[in-house]
Amino acid sequence: MKATVEADKCSSCGLCVETCPDVFEMDNDDIAKVKVDVVPPNCESCTKEAAENCPTEAIVVK
Repeated sequence: MKATVEADKCSSCGLCVETCPDVFEMDNDDIAKVKVDVVPPNCESCTKEAAENCPTEAIVVK
């Protein structure tokens, strides 16, 4: 599984980082970014949860 953040949609709320800190982090501009190339199997559930709860639908999971 891979995750991406559409930076232009990110509202910098930080919910994804709170939900799944092993996958998401905030960059220097307070925009969420994915910090892994491939989501580890033990993080797939929280990655999906972060995507579902993102208020701007900026997270794409494939």
